[in-house]
Amino acid sequence: MYTENYIRSLQAELLELVESRMTPVAVNYGYSESPLESKIKWRPLVLIIGNYSSGKSTLINDFLGADIQATGQAPTDDAFTVLACDESALGQKPVRVTEQKDGKYLLANREFPFEGMKRHGQQFAAHFCMKKVNSPFLKNLAIIDTPGMLDSITERDRGYNYQEVVGDLAHIADLVLVLFDPHKAGTVREAHISLRDTLPAHTFEDRVLFVLNRIDECASLNDLLRVYGTLCWNLSQITGRKDIPPIRLTYSRRAAEKAISNGGKAAAEYLKFLDNQRDEIRDAVMQAPRRHLDHLATFLETHSERLSLFLESLISYRKKRRKAMTRFTLTGIGIAILAGGASIIATAKGIPVLSPPVIYSVGGCCAALAMGAWMSVVRRYYMARFHARQLEAADKLVPLDNQYRKETWRSIKPLVLNYLKKTAGRFPMGQLRSDYRVIKDIEEFETSEIREALSEIESLEKNRELDPSQTYHEFLEKSRSSTSG
Repeated sequence: MYTENYIRSLQAELLELVESRMTPVAVNYGYSESPLESKIKWRPLVLIIGNYSSGKSTLINDFLGADIQATGQAPTDDAFTVLACDESALGQKPVRVTEQKDGKYLLANREFPFEGMKRHGQQFAAHFCMKKVNSPFLKNLAIIDTPGMLDSITERDRGYNYQEVVGDLAHIADLVLVLFDPHKAGTVREAHISLRDTLPAHTFEDRVLFVLNRIDECASLNDLLRVYGTLCWNLSQITGRKDIPPIRLTYSRRAAEKAISNGGKAAAEYLKFLDNQRDEIRDAVMQAPRRHLDHLATFLETHSERLSLFLESLISYRKKRRKAMTRFTLTGIGIAILAGGASIIATAKGIPVLSPPVIYSVGGCCAALAMGAWMSVVRRYYMARFHARQLEAADKLVPLDNQYRKETWRSIKPLVLNYLKKTAGRFPMGQLRSDYRVIKDIEEFETSEIREALSEIESLEKNRELDPSQTYHEFLEKSRSSTSG
């Protein structure tokens, strides 16, 4: 009990840290369109993607112990479906869908981590929904089923950008299952884009699990080995990696038994030797809640590092802008002095009858006019040119002396450029420095303290059950009470 309370306290503290100190900075500078805590505040998520008819819905039904999702050989579902537990009906028989919510409800309700996905538009909202199911399997996690990936399809065909949606969901998921089937072992175009570009940009490799599903449809063990080899080859070509990631093998026992009862062939003998693979996949999904706390800490580390580098680049830009303005102003003063001196000499020679005070006044007026023209007309052109050069050479704003900083910079560079273009390089330096110190403090001290706390938790107790979603409900109640107060 002490361990659970300690974990919940740590999670609530982490969420409050993100909400109170990181989100205001992130939203103010355009680093994030929605509050950062909205991405981590709900229960652990398992995202399942794959080719059409790769058995995603069948695998989910196998997990839940009931036919919740429609299945078939052709694409049967074009919606992103969140499957969550209905705790009020938990334990009731049979396992069934007890409640459904549409996409607009999910995108508008701050209880869920999908607020930032409004940007995908109305077409996406129409293909987004939630089903509440009274299955014990969903007690501590939620599963997101996705439309099957196709070959020749564009954003116009779907009405929304499929890859961007998958990327946003992968970013908040604690585990991503990528399913293949023996008939289309990684050859679909959308699968190629997802594996090559989308997933590497939005999640970490250790959160992605490759699964060859429907292996009971292989005619023999030799057939399975050929399919497995083909998938390994395709993955090596898609990912561009020489080392092949582990691939789990599985099938739906419920679907196989149903096929046998309908007159189908008996299960192949080799399947009994692969039951451990099925168990590993199920265990990996069930372990999502245990990974959740570690992923929260990783989220804090990643975004504090990125936000710190983001602000560092803005500070560097302001310093360069200040130096450029200083040089420009000094040049203008020099030109004004020369203009004033030249006008004094010209006036004295051209109109010798004028008294010295008048001549000096004429020189002063000429100097003032020259300075005014320099600071108003020439300055606009000069600073616009300076701004354009800095945007072109944005990689020189911060030192990129190691691979980690280079990768971090690649992830935030578009955001930095967008902010500089939006503000035209004009933003308060004092507030920027203050915000940078706040984020730097989180990066250097808070994250290490949280990691120490996680190590302490691991030493206290390794095997226990915990509902991480309860932490957010406590956090939400706390936020509501502070707002009403």
